Amino acid sequence: MHRIVCPVALILIAALVVYSIADPARAGELLNAAKNWTINNFDWFYIISGNAFVLFCALLVVTPAGSVRIGRGETRPEYGAVSYFSMLFAAGMGVGLLFWGVAEPLAYYSGWYKTPLGVTQNTPEAMHAAMGATMFHWGLHPWAVYCIVALVIGYFAYNRGLQNSLRSGLQPLIGAAHKGWIGHVVDIFTILLTTFGLATSLGLGALQASAGISHVFGTPDSFAMQAGFILVVALLSAVGVGAGMHAGIKLLSNLNMALALGLLVFVVLGAGVVSFIAGLGSTTADYAHHFIPLANWMGRNDQEWFRGWTVFYWAWWASWAPFVGMFIASISRGRTVRQIVVSVMIAPTLVALLWMTAFGGAAIHQAAGGASQLSGSGLQDVTLTLFWFLEALPMAQFTSVLAVVLLAIFMVTSVNSGCLVVDTLASGGKEDTSGFQKVVWVGVITVVTLVLFIVGGDGALKAAQAAAIALGLPFMALMFLLMLGLFKALIGERLRKA
Repeated sequence: MHRIVCPVALILIAALVVYSIADPARAGELLNAAKNWTINNFDWFYIISGNAFVLFCALLVVTPAGSVRIGRGETRPEYGAVSYFSMLFAAGMGVGLLFWGVAEPLAYYSGWYKTPLGVTQNTPEAMHAAMGATMFHWGLHPWAVYCIVALVIGYFAYNRGLQNSLRSGLQPLIGAAHKGWIGHVVDIFTILLTTFGLATSLGLGALQASAGISHVFGTPDSFAMQAGFILVVALLSAVGVGAGMHAGIKLLSNLNMALALGLLVFVVLGAGVVSFIAGLGSTTADYAHHFIPLANWMGRNDQEWFRGWTVFYWAWWASWAPFVGMFIASISRGRTVRQIVVSVMIAPTLVALLWMTAFGGAAIHQAAGGASQLSGSGLQDVTLTLFWFLEALPMAQFTSVLAVVLLAIFMVTSVNSGCLVVDTLASGGKEDTSGFQKVVWVGVITVVTLVLFIVGGDGALKAAQAAAIALGLPFMALMFLLMLGLFKALIGERLRKA
């Protein structure tokens, strides 16, 4: 364990948890105020940052910097294309697609919390805007953040032999000072961001899983059920990180992809193949048509929606970026910068396109046609929206159980990758720590989640989420320094080889 980073991070995590449970109402109030302040005052900065990240990734593809290979010498990819992509997808946003795949497009269409670009709710225009906005949030922009973090960590760790941490990306700018207190602050900050981002996601996943099990089997939707889900995920995660990358996360990620594909096929067949194919073209066009208006931050007539959804999402992706990015770096050795950017940006965006069309597009048609509970008060309980959607399709009980299983495995994969990253940071950049040490971090994240759940329930989880969102602002600022350092280093390497 790093003698400074690890104890300070643990002390700060404990302090934030104790503060949250000592006075949940006050903690929630202050943390939500911090979140709202960052979102309301720096909405422009979040949107400019997101756009800049996408443009930077495009720049890496078309410049000579894209030909630099991550890894020294003749390093070649450790994972095949299928396993590589499966791990990308499972760690990056599998849980989110399950939670929001139905609810988010339907929310935009029905005006549950305003509509994108101020369109009139429950209209054909709202349908197109809903699908375009959903893809905007789950397409190129979030993966650009993940990709840059992955390249920064991967290049400086595996090409330059520096510490496996974001701090190393500052080396071209500040030299050896990145090894001192500035680097310690970056690592501690990253551990906090990852821990509370994961704890929040694990808690929200437990809420949805418990609601789904209750809906399918008629069991009580209780704290005991939610805590049981968290403990099962923790146990499987401990086994996974103990087994290591190959035997654990790779196996789970491939299983995830197979089950997700199976659920997708069931939904497509149930909702109609012809409708899905037509919707695929429509969603693609909607994404392209609304891309520029949604990427604009000036003169918006949908301020509440814009801040409540887009800016919130950009801050939330920032809270996941350190651990997803570091995980991507660890599985990307042997690939060139250009190959990584194209793989990380394009492939998951295409999967999101398929998923949102199958689930979100069909859900909107259900709501518009009055064919299911979604046409009434479907968004009064977001955790049940997916299951109400599946209820209107054939083999509803089977697909609902499959969704719960998939949610659990996705959550295990995310916790696995997050704990590997936190352990690496807490040990000073070492990847070869003991399995027991990695399991300890699974325990830390589990305890944080359960304690917040026990004392404050959903409110405490939202307070933890607010803390992660507020921390997203300085992370966005850090990203610009990291991009500058990375580009300087990549161009320098190309010039040396030329």
